[in-house]
Amino acid sequence: MADNRARVSSMTRSVSQLEQYEQCPKRYELQRVERITPRPAAWSHQGSAFHLAAEGHERSGRALTADQAADIFHEEYTARVNKALKEEPNLDRWMTAGTDGLSDIEGRYVLGMEQTRAYVRWSEEHRPVIWKDSAGQPGIETHLTAELGGVRVQGYVDQLLSKPDGSVRVRDLKTGSTKSKFQLQTYGVLVRKVLGVEVNDADWYMAKTGGLSRPVDLTGVTEEEVAERFVNMDQGVKAGNFPAKPGFLCRFCDVAHACSSRRG
Repeated sequence: MADNRARVSSMTRSVSQLEQYEQCPKRYELQRVERITPRPAAWSHQGSAFHLAAEGHERSGRALTADQAADIFHEEYTARVNKALKEEPNLDRWMTAGTDGLSDIEGRYVLGMEQTRAYVRWSEEHRPVIWKDSAGQPGIETHLTAELGGVRVQGYVDQLLSKPDGSVRVRDLKTGSTKSKFQLQTYGVLVRKVLGVEVNDADWYMAKTGGLSRPVDLTGVTEEEVAERFVNMDQGVKAGNFPAKPGFLCRFCDVAHACSSRRG
């Protein structure tokens, strides 16, 4: 356990880590320090497979057809679900959105295939301009790492778009409904700091609706205010401060089965 605590204390931080810690430090401890195996959920495999299909379409210069992109989703989703089923064959233990495990797996396959084809049609119609760096590398699934307030922070930015005024827009692709404005703010700060380009706004592509959200203004977001939250989280983790926050979110926690403080 001491080795795990040392490993987690030295980890590069991310938005997902920070938001998990802020929502419930105990969940963070169970999953990342004690390494409790989380309950599987088909929605996570749907999201991952959709991202890979959209990335494949964009990296091909949009040469892939909707059906070809859907083939990527099919292969990735099937492989991920099959792997998860080998690790947890009891579908009663899978997390679902109000249905049984098998129906959820099947339904999310159909939905993901539809969302993938819809993304390709949307991309071909609107043709957003993917930003490229000085070496000609496209801003697709861009991994950025920098120190913010003395804390090492990383992020994977789904897309960076070129705007007519020379600035860059951050775009995150979403298959679900949950959106994190802080994620976009962090990515904006990382893009400015690492790539040295101007970032004034960001948005989400919402696969559920097949279109973009309203832009999020990033002009007033400073490195200092973003860093403050990471510093607080980092200090809490290093101090071993993992209090439980039992409440409504317990029912959506994938490690609640190992928590004595859970509710619901």
